[in-house]
Amino acid sequence: PHSPLKEKKKIKDKEELTQLFTESNKIYKAGAIAAFKAREQLAETASQFPWNWSAWLDLADMSIPTDASRPEESIEIRQFQPISNLPFDHNAKDGPARLCIDSVGIISVCHGVRLAVEGQRCVEALEVLNELKSILPSSSFVFAQQALAHYARRDFDTAINTFEVLRQNFPYRLDQLDVYSNILYVKEQRADLSLLAHAVFRIDKYRPETCCIIGNYYSLRRQHERAVLYFRRALRLDRKCLSAWTLMGHEFIELKNTNAAVESYRRAVDTNSRDYRAWYGLGQTYEMLTMHFYALYYYRKAASLRPNDGRMWIAIANCNEQLQRIPQAMTFYQKAAQIDDPEGHAALKLAKLYRHHTHDPEKAAIYYSQYLNIAGDAEILDTTAEAILYLAEHHKNNGKLEKAQTLLARL
Repeated sequence: PHSPLKEKKKIKDKEELTQLFTESNKIYKAGAIAAFKAREQLAETASQFPWNWSAWLDLADMSIPTDASRPEESIEIRQFQPISNLPFDHNAKDGPARLCIDSVGIISVCHGVRLAVEGQRCVEALEVLNELKSILPSSSFVFAQQALAHYARRDFDTAINTFEVLRQNFPYRLDQLDVYSNILYVKEQRADLSLLAHAVFRIDKYRPETCCIIGNYYSLRRQHERAVLYFRRALRLDRKCLSAWTLMGHEFIELKNTNAAVESYRRAVDTNSRDYRAWYGLGQTYEMLTMHFYALYYYRKAASLRPNDGRMWIAIANCNEQLQRIPQAMTFYQKAAQIDDPEGHAALKLAKLYRHHTHDPEKAAIYYSQYLNIAGDAEILDTTAEAILYLAEHHKNNGKLEKAQTLLARL
């Protein structure tokens, strides 16, 4: 038989839970209403006085979702949200349609461009920026956003050229130069990065951007402890410096300090949950710890923010492969191969999976051929030799001896 005291306690617990839920829901609704009113007020402020750039920046933070837990929603907003209702002159006699816009409207267009670049809609942003350049030929904002858009598209050479033009026209401007140092780091241009570090140090050594650039320089020299020191200096100057948190996470990965790396990446996510690098870094860290379910979760977050970046899908596929989910892994490798696979990683992985797991020699040959086409006439690596030998054997088995001989001649 049930005890009357226990039944009474259950009823009391339910009443307390109901009361807590009601109070929590009231607070949530009040917060949602306050956020909506805040957005309306910011929009009104920007409309009445468009030159108040702080209002546009705060409005931008509310315009793009900060929650990346719904990848399909994030992708849809980033791909289809228009920059703004831009007035174009479609009756222009010379060249393409041009922007017809007054000085007040330029501010709202700049706001839209910034949203587009941050939302990874770089092609759309670059089209508008090219039009803005004809109106504002000497605007540092236009040059900087063009450089950031090219960087987001991984067009590093064009981004470097744009940053160089920006530095020539505005030699004392340090904003976004930490991104420029990231490009020089990836390209392993140590001399250029050293010159940049010395230049910004002479301009202002107490700027977070300066500390990040110097940190990148020491990281490229494999002096990771010293790099961490400069990233920490950047954070003392600005606790919300996204680059410093993310780059410090990378350094801790190099130092095999996974706990500190996770903490740095989490701080980066707290600072800006729309930055894919921190999510991707968390995925890499948990993958190093062979915690593939956790890694898969964070890679999916990164992929929701960078749906056109093949590296995200390759990382997801690799986690599925480690978890022995071969069909899912092949699906994601195929997606990466279709979207963005400049180095042929996805094609090579697919060739191996079709060869060893599904035992489909025809499909394996297709992807090995695709990998060789991407590799081109570059130096013969082990993977290239593997592809050549497999294709030569495949052609020999099918009676195509001339093709097999041509392939083997490359070795």
